[in-house]
Amino acid sequence: MDKAHHVSELSVSGSMLHLVVDGKAYEVDLAKESPRLAQATQEQREQIEVSPSGYGLHWPAVDEDLSVDGLIG
Repeated sequence: MDKAHHVSELSVSGSMLHLVVDGKAYEVDLAKESPRLAQATQEQREQIEVSPSGYGLHWPAVDEDLSVDGLIG
């Protein structure tokens, strides 16, 4: 299976998600992207899983999924 994206770095500072996708750095305000993530604790926001395809991000503690394309597009 081809990967949609290569997510090489992820970190969270407050509500800001810092990620490197396909070699390019992005910053995204998670509070603006998702009501669930806006209400989440810092610890919950930091628990991020990247899908095997590189298409999406998942926060298991708050049961939220966001697409990488939607975040960086």
